[in-house]
Amino acid sequence: MPYNPAEIEQKWQKIWQQMGLDKTPENADKPKFYALSMFPYPSGNLHMGHVRNYTITDVIARLKRMQGYRVLHPMGWDAFGLPAENAAIERGVPPAKWTDQNIAQMKRQLQQLGLSIDWEREVATCSPEYYRWTQWLFLQFFESGLAYQKEAAVNWDPIDQTVLANEQVDSEGKSWRSGAKVERKLLRQWFLKITDYAEQLLTDLDKLTGWPERVKTMQANWIGKSVGAYLEFPLVNSTEKIAVFTTRPDTVYGVTYVVLAPEHPLTLQVTTPEQKSAVETFIQEIASESELERTAEDKPKRGIKTGGLAINPFTGEEIPILIADYVLYEYGTGAVMGVPAHDSRDFKFARENNLPIKIVITPESGEIELKDAYTEAGIMINSAQFNGLNSQEGKTAIIDYATAQGYGKARIQYRLRDWLISRQRYWGCPIPVIHCPNCGTVPVPIDNLPVTLPENVEFSGRGASPLAKLEDWVNVDCPRCGTPAKRETDTMDTFIDSSWYFLRYTDAKNEDIPFQFEKVNDWMPVDQYVGGIEHAILHLLYSRFFTKVLRDRGLVNVDEPFNRLLTQGMVQGLTYKNPETGKYVPAENVIYKEDKYCDKDTGEVLSFFFEKMSKSKYNGVDPLKVLEKYGADTARMFILFTAPPEKDLQWEDAGVEGQFRFLNRVWRLVSEYIENKPKQVKKIETFSKTDKDLRRAIHTAIKEISEDLEGDYQFNTAISELMKLSNALGDNKCFASPIYREGIETLLILLSLFAPHLSEELWQALGHNQSIHLQPWPKVDSTALIVDEITLVIQILGKTRGTIQVPASADKSTLETLALESEIAQRYLEGKEIKKVIVVPGKLVNFVVV
Repeated sequence: MPYNPAEIEQKWQKIWQQMGLDKTPENADKPKFYALSMFPYPSGNLHMGHVRNYTITDVIARLKRMQGYRVLHPMGWDAFGLPAENAAIERGVPPAKWTDQNIAQMKRQLQQLGLSIDWEREVATCSPEYYRWTQWLFLQFFESGLAYQKEAAVNWDPIDQTVLANEQVDSEGKSWRSGAKVERKLLRQWFLKITDYAEQLLTDLDKLTGWPERVKTMQANWIGKSVGAYLEFPLVNSTEKIAVFTTRPDTVYGVTYVVLAPEHPLTLQVTTPEQKSAVETFIQEIASESELERTAEDKPKRGIKTGGLAINPFTGEEIPILIADYVLYEYGTGAVMGVPAHDSRDFKFARENNLPIKIVITPESGEIELKDAYTEAGIMINSAQFNGLNSQEGKTAIIDYATAQGYGKARIQYRLRDWLISRQRYWGCPIPVIHCPNCGTVPVPIDNLPVTLPENVEFSGRGASPLAKLEDWVNVDCPRCGTPAKRETDTMDTFIDSSWYFLRYTDAKNEDIPFQFEKVNDWMPVDQYVGGIEHAILHLLYSRFFTKVLRDRGLVNVDEPFNRLLTQGMVQGLTYKNPETGKYVPAENVIYKEDKYCDKDTGEVLSFFFEKMSKSKYNGVDPLKVLEKYGADTARMFILFTAPPEKDLQWEDAGVEGQFRFLNRVWRLVSEYIENKPKQVKKIETFSKTDKDLRRAIHTAIKEISEDLEGDYQFNTAISELMKLSNALGDNKCFASPIYREGIETLLILLSLFAPHLSEELWQALGHNQSIHLQPWPKVDSTALIVDEITLVIQILGKTRGTIQVPASADKSTLETLALESEIAQRYLEGKEIKKVIVVPGKLVNFVVV
């Protein structure tokens, strides 16, 4: 019977579902293992990145079950977000309906891969049963003082009069819908105080020994700890002061101006009447620029004088106050001190705005040319009593002096900002607070959760948030005093939903609390987390933050959510591009002519390379077409074999064909054994050399594959070992031997991690009643690895003349004797005198003759 993957896979997927094979056991007698992939956004279509991510995690989960662990391997949907709202605007389909359809479609596609997922624990973040507890957790932050409101800048479409998400603003800073130049506008928004945990988030990276160093470095850089000084520059003729943070207090005598962010509260206060009109015009211009535009390194730094003056408290000099596009109010204090001689950005800005440049640090050689800023450490000059100190000594001395004089103090600052979670959109988790004119901001009582999203909503993409337009929903009584009040109409950032979903899986059906303390602490932390490198910063950082806050609230007892992290590489497709026009060309429009790839319509020569799969590059491969042609087992094998999991994978049809041929070979090998196996397998009293060689191949495969699947998960080399074992079985078809049956069964058990359907079908065909996926992982018999004989090379004057088989335990003297007595030596040494014999145990004997 030929190998028919479609028929086999459909059959076993149904049977496994009926058996409940993948349900999570609650047997506390076994050690636990929590295997988790980052859950997908339900776009409706599976792509190859999904296939790779979920196949990797599935192999790990299957391995751990066989190794005797009770395994939690769940799946869910990161289902809130902008695409559903855009679909409502463009197609007139309610976001909930669009999302539910996509979930159903993607679930069917994922099930085709044969993933051993416990679907009974499935969650969708857009379900009221889930976001009820997201709201409950928000109130935990609110009660802890970790959730608050303040004004913050948003992207504002002046035509549609609506707030835009970053992804709704194009590379030119224009609205995706109206085409208007997007402005920056201040709105009152909700934040979580992640900065309160900045130091913990930074220092606890050292605990994450199972994370890639690259990811930990990215997180550390994002947190961005800086040690320096907080300094204050008084305003002339005012009691107000401009506060700055600097990591180079040793350069303070070189401060020749101060720059404020255009949005800084002091900006208009320090602006003189003569400069008012120019400053207001400049602020309006800057309001239309995105943060990216304002801070781009390759863009000129624009600024304007306010006419106001501050005092450098260290020199007593009056210095001008400017505003500039590159200073953002959300960063640090919203102001910077200008030290053009010793900061590259300040140097460029000072030159462009004719500001003075004062050298206060020189190299130890004392020579300096100001073609650019001198930013290295050195010796302080032009710095009053601090002259002659090196930079490090100067930093300490300046901070001590500033503290004593009341000019400032030492400070540690972080690049990390508090997490802005407000979204002026409908399709997200409603923020559960009510704004009362008497009581202020009041949390929705827990008994009234969830605050559900109303269904009678019109989507236009224009004007205020859809929720803000629903007066029946917005207007409520204050739960404390009964006064007419209003609901919060912002919804939460979708990163909130994904910052705790892994906790919900541990107790997914609990209707009374988000998760039971005993269950969450039984399963947490996640033992192996698998996902893309694109989530290395925000998702992982926010999940760590959530875990630490919930720990401090007594809800979990772990410090970190993910013990080990595997960031799988991208799946790349062969890509064709016209180097002259920069346009990508679909493969069906490419012809191969005269050793070149050409556009068949224009004849132009194309460049070709591998790049991340994308619709816009015409290089994607539809997983469903691959499954239809080759089956899920082949797709899984190719994904795992072609590259180590952390490396990028280049999709090639020839490689898929190769894996399909290998599975066909296994199918024929086992089928032939089933057809020819004896009714009764004979017992072996003593092993022949053939038996020993085959047992060695079997247990070498077990040993090597077991090692490949620990630590770095080298699936590609594990599959190579499977191929070696199948070759050994194909070369020695001793059907009557129990060793051969051991080899066939071991091959299938080892293969079952990678090709679960084919393995199950052949396992049952061998006569087993219990699923192959319930078998224990094979153990290595170390005695089978012992080699009785080795191949010894015979050399004459360093040239190989042949080989002989010798006992593996033979010593040097015995090897020399056996080599000398061999027919090879007798033939080549005849008539020659042996001057020297070189013996390399286990390898060769070399005769030096004259």
